[in-house]
Amino acid sequence: MMDMLLRQLYQDRASEDDTLAILIIEKEQSPLSITDGFNVVILLINSRQNISWEVKHYKIGGKRVSFHSLSQAMMHQTLIVGNHRRLVDWLVNGKIVFDRNEYLQEVKERIETFPPGDRSKKITIQFTKMLRRFEEGKTLFQNKHYFDAFSNMMHALHHLARLSVIQHGFYPEVTVWEQVKHIEPPTYKLYQELLKSEESLEKRIELLILATELAIHSKTMIGSGHFLSLTEEKERLYLISDLMGIGETEDYRVDLELLVRHLVEKGVITCFKEETKAEGIMKTYYQFNKI
Repeated sequence: MMDMLLRQLYQDRASEDDTLAILIIEKEQSPLSITDGFNVVILLINSRQNISWEVKHYKIGGKRVSFHSLSQAMMHQTLIVGNHRRLVDWLVNGKIVFDRNEYLQEVKERIETFPPGDRSKKITIQFTKMLRRFEEGKTLFQNKHYFDAFSNMMHALHHLARLSVIQHGFYPEVTVWEQVKHIEPPTYKLYQELLKSEESLEKRIELLILATELAIHSKTMIGSGHFLSLTEEKERLYLISDLMGIGETEDYRVDLELLVRHLVEKGVITCFKEETKAEGIMKTYYQFNKI
């Protein structure tokens, strides 16, 4: 009976030309899935190129149902940026009820194989997020805001965990630490020690800062790989506006200045100054060194 009622919600949409796939996630069948308190999630993917994600709520036979209509463009952007890990879970674990020309099967295969191009960009996104949290956490710690510092540093550690998972060719799942446990035991051990530690909060933050600093140092080249691949004209001098204007950097543009500064500190980028018409004011250019 429940299946028939659910089918009424999506069967008309299956006949529409722009519907590519429909799948269902039932909380009872997938207890680890994040369904935001709903018993059932219906996910419809359409072929529209506009970035849109529409949601409608229903009540069927005492069960709460959330119907998500997602554009193909939005799905691909979300998979790259990685800001909705529940979407990966839904795509991997959901029950397919409609799949035009095996579209969703191809999406699942892409998630499983995780093409290097997708991987490189996702790694850089996680690396820049880790840099941001690390910088903010360290500043807060220096100013003795220990709770906020600890929160930021733990977020930095989570980004390191996701980066590690992606580096090994997997999409980060909802249970990312279970993945890290098998993929990169030292990072998992650090996380475990922090949770079980009886040290003072101040000491734990110091440990986090030191560990994250080492991780950033060791991951700099792979973490910047996508960005560096976009700036192959090594003789060229770039303004920061030139770098921020590169379309492919859009998904991590908010942290791009921080990444550039980090690469300057690491000697990957060299700064050049040029006088402006105003006396005492210099314009900064960036040049990428041959590595």
